[in-house]
Amino acid sequence: MGGSRSQREQGETMTTLENRPNTALLVVDVQNGVLEGTHERDAIVANVGRLVEKARRSQVPVVWVQHSDEQLGRESDEWRIVPELSPGAAEPLVEKNYADSFEHTTLETVLSGLGVGRLVVAGAQTDECIRSTLHGAFVRGYDATLVSDAHTTEDQTAWGAPPPDQVIAHTNLYWTYHTAPGRTAGTVETKDVHFGGTS
Repeated sequence: MGGSRSQREQGETMTTLENRPNTALLVVDVQNGVLEGTHERDAIVANVGRLVEKARRSQVPVVWVQHSDEQLGRESDEWRIVPELSPGAAEPLVEKNYADSFEHTTLETVLSGLGVGRLVVAGAQTDECIRSTLHGAFVRGYDATLVSDAHTTEDQTAWGAPPPDQVIAHTNLYWTYHTAPGRTAGTVETKDVHFGGTS
């Protein structure tokens, strides 16, 4: 939808959430055990790092999400954020147990407190927690922009999934054109993310 794309580029918020004009960078599950063996892992981590730097320079909140479950035990090495990335002391870190980062977590409370109605989303994994979080945000009234070259997934072709590069491409395709009343979806490349200020 041409109109929504130009509004995104200008940084305008169309969220249906009242008095929530701010944007946050939502970094999902950039953990050792999640990113191990994922498609283009190092390039994705580098792009997430660039996004974090841009957000910090522009004083845009960076909100980190960290998953745990039976395979990803809290406080294990696999559970920890990858060494290349480090949440700031004042940056919120939301723990979750389900694919949707909003489900049974403090994320909505955190975002509400920050006045955030627009999310820029990056992390892993494309076909699970990224997909679920994008839809979770959208149905809750948020604008949700996916950074097309800053999310990844593992190879699940053995279980009938397409190769990871095709999963990523398909997710970028459908989220680019996703629409709903009063909200914007869409995708953007890392180099084209502008939070304002000097980003």
